[in-house]
Amino acid sequence: MTNPMSIPISFLFLFLFMNNCASLGADSISSNQSLSGDETIVSANGIFVLGFCTPGNSSNYYLGMWYKMDPSRAIVWVANRERSVADRFSSEVRISDGNLVLFGESKLPVWSTNVSSGSSPSIEAVLLDNGNLVLRDGSNASQSLWESFDHPTDTWLQGSKIGYDKKTRKKTLLTSWKSPEDPAPGLFTYELLTSDSSFAIVRNRSKVVWTSGPWDEKLGAFRLTPQMKYNRFFNFTYVSNDNESYLIFNISFSAYEISRFVMDISGQMREYILMPNKEWRFYSSQPTKPCQVFASCGAYGSCDENSVKYCSCLRGFEPKVPRYWDMEDYSTGCVRKTKLQCANNNHTNQKRDRFLEMRSMSSPGNKQFVKVANIAACVSTCLNNCSCTAYSFNGNGCSIWTGDLLDLQQLTPGNKDGRTLYIRLDASEFKSPKHKKRLIIGVAVCSTIVSVILLVLIHLFTSRRKKIVKAKKMMEGSLVAFSYKDLQNATKNFSEKLGGGGFGSVFKGMLPNSTMIAVKKLESVGQGEKQFRAEVSTIGTIQHVNLIRLRGFCSEGIKKLLVYDYMSNGSLASHLFNQNNSNVLDWKTRYQIALGTARGLVYLHEKCRDCIIHCDIKPENVLLDAVFCPKVADFGLSKLIGRDFSRVLTTMRGTRGYLAPEWITGVAITPKTDVYSFGMMLFELVSGRRNSEQTEINGKLRYFPNMAISVVVEGGDVLSLLDERLEGNADKEEIERVCKVACWCIQDDEAHRPSMSQVVQMLEGIMDVSLPPIPRFLHIFDDHEDNVIFFRE
Repeated sequence: MTNPMSIPISFLFLFLFMNNCASLGADSISSNQSLSGDETIVSANGIFVLGFCTPGNSSNYYLGMWYKMDPSRAIVWVANRERSVADRFSSEVRISDGNLVLFGESKLPVWSTNVSSGSSPSIEAVLLDNGNLVLRDGSNASQSLWESFDHPTDTWLQGSKIGYDKKTRKKTLLTSWKSPEDPAPGLFTYELLTSDSSFAIVRNRSKVVWTSGPWDEKLGAFRLTPQMKYNRFFNFTYVSNDNESYLIFNISFSAYEISRFVMDISGQMREYILMPNKEWRFYSSQPTKPCQVFASCGAYGSCDENSVKYCSCLRGFEPKVPRYWDMEDYSTGCVRKTKLQCANNNHTNQKRDRFLEMRSMSSPGNKQFVKVANIAACVSTCLNNCSCTAYSFNGNGCSIWTGDLLDLQQLTPGNKDGRTLYIRLDASEFKSPKHKKRLIIGVAVCSTIVSVILLVLIHLFTSRRKKIVKAKKMMEGSLVAFSYKDLQNATKNFSEKLGGGGFGSVFKGMLPNSTMIAVKKLESVGQGEKQFRAEVSTIGTIQHVNLIRLRGFCSEGIKKLLVYDYMSNGSLASHLFNQNNSNVLDWKTRYQIALGTARGLVYLHEKCRDCIIHCDIKPENVLLDAVFCPKVADFGLSKLIGRDFSRVLTTMRGTRGYLAPEWITGVAITPKTDVYSFGMMLFELVSGRRNSEQTEINGKLRYFPNMAISVVVEGGDVLSLLDERLEGNADKEEIERVCKVACWCIQDDEAHRPSMSQVVQMLEGIMDVSLPPIPRFLHIFDDHEDNVIFFRE
């Protein structure tokens, strides 16, 4: 007779067995184990995961690796990148003949480590905490038989080498994916050039599209990328000896230890950091601008760095693979909507191919010069050649292009490198006047019908919206719409004030999920509900590692509040000017703060859809996170509050001491006003005190900016300018560079000031900084103190 207790015990053991199969729960695959379906192995400290994965919306499966803490499961390594499997449950990974092998649905090998290691029963594959998958003999664990670090895909992880083995003559390089859904080798590689020991991005393994330049031992960086030395998050080490040459990196801050470099399908080497909120944050790239990458938009694609999506198809063309373009992979380029007539060009004019005029375009490669007498002959030459796709005619004569047009870029009007291109299109792409008239009539009729439908929909929408508005919270894009009561509770009735300024006061708070926040109560908002939400939504889309993140807002009548991430180290001002603060910022940190702030301003000025001028750059508006990474705050608020900064000084609340001289004259402001304010802040980073404070030297009161530029011009000791609390512990060359850059930033004529992108290049050492002229207003500091309003608070 069966023991009644044996049945539940049997089920218990069955449950435990099945649960163990769902995840191997270990960091290795031994000779008596296999991995299949949803099973994974996890590195010892739970950092990396290895298992079957699908990239993007693909239905194909790959054996891949990702960070366990990453909710997006961004793939950092792929084993079978050239051969996928369709069914992960009928595929398995196991040790076979001394190798780690992936067997597909047909039980045939799809991928293997492919080493000669014998068939020892102690062979195992171990996933290490640095992301290295190692094949080793358990009896001699110190020696690996195979490592994934020697076979990277598109991602470079901390501690792994990119370089060249001089004995085996083998390169360890990164290769971009073919597309966002296909990890097969793509167009671009990141590799060491053995010819001059520089690292390069190479297209099709033949054309070098970017290079770092050779290593400069004195500089401590590659010659064309000196900014490596000032990278806040990553420390790079270049090693070259008789056996090998390689580049390796390590993370500077444990708070940002999860990071990756990716040889992107765009042709850029991109740096990403996993932020504390579990979102990947793009940090920087080489080349810095996508349009610097050869043929970044593919055939017949035009690159425009001033557009939200930098690639677009020429008129008469459309994306070759639209879903890739939706994922911002433009490398597949564009195709014609209508085929060319070509052979029919001898027919009527209506059927002949015609040319689309495109002004201020870069010149594509592979052009052919044709000797002709005039433009008409140039047009005829191209039109009568079926392979000719474009022509250009200028003072240098006639140029034609045959085949696909690559590396097109839309330049700004007036750019000396721009030229007018004439792109060949089918005649049907040029609409006739009759067609336009019919189109106008059709649009008018359609507009009437649409208007009626819209009126009905608006009525329905208004009724529904009244119900929705009553909800406590709602999402607008990625922003949370808080109620005033929510924020009142979060801030304990606004009891802990962090600071205040021209835009309002800031209070510390905590959300119910224990997330710390900073709540800004705005003052004198000059906008209605709809416009306010629209502007807030725009600010919310702006994300950069050096810009404060907007989490949400509140808009209830006249109560307008903004909710930001809380910065645990407060403002830069609290560290520079608080003499009682024992945590003095060292020079390296100050230099990185200057660089980070400048990069944030470059993003606002040049990378946003519409240029955003901050209008109030000062140490109070530069916040510091847990690892003293600078975050520019209060950007976009000038427009939000509704101020007209083109008016004279008396109409605004900007901070004196950082205001550019042109504001007093009522001249409309430009990004160069932010450059001026930034320059003033640079002086304060050096001295650790307000520019408005005077120092007595030889019985005479002097302002610090005047002192600093005098020392630099006269070749004095720049260490004498340094904050006394640092006790001279700083790089003299960097102090001198900062003072020179600051003086260039505060030039009287804004045309003489550099752009913020040039400031970044100067601070990174990419651009030389010449000796600046002394601004006129600095000359009057010593003799006319009472008339100086630039520095007075």
